[in-house]
Amino acid sequence: MADKQKTIETLQMIVTGLSANSFGHRIQSKIFAGLGFEALGDKYATHATEEMDFVEQFMDRILDLGGEIKQEAQKEQPIFTDIIEFIEHDYNVSVEGIAFLNQMMDSGIFDATTYDLMKVYLKDEEEDMYWSEQQLDLCKMIGKENYLTQLLINGPTAE
Repeated sequence: MADKQKTIETLQMIVTGLSANSFGHRIQSKIFAGLGFEALGDKYATHATEEMDFVEQFMDRILDLGGEIKQEAQKEQPIFTDIIEFIEHDYNVSVEGIAFLNQMMDSGIFDATTYDLMKVYLKDEEEDMYWSEQQLDLCKMIGKENYLTQLLINGPTAE
């Protein structure tokens, strides 16, 4: 059975964490563009914007449920200059986030509207995870230098 208070608390936790992730992706986009990987920088800037779109949807849902949006302290995020290290980190964050989302969706705390919103968000997170996994696999197959050269010439592959 749906639990409105737990739903609000979970949505707030996601808003706080996803806001931090979005800002982290924005920072990484600047760093990668500054290193000359402008297409990768653009990819992560777009990703940051997409994440903030979800943050806004989750905040709207909190308000719809009668909750109050909080601006909570965000956990410090590591910053990377090594592209592969960042993709590995981002992949691991996605894996952990997807496990959390699946656990929350299986718990039965969400009403139908919130559940549907979570399904859309989960699908987006899975696509991000698969993209990161594809990049890491490609890097292993062709080597880091060849992978980075490909990024410079062709930009990142589509999601």
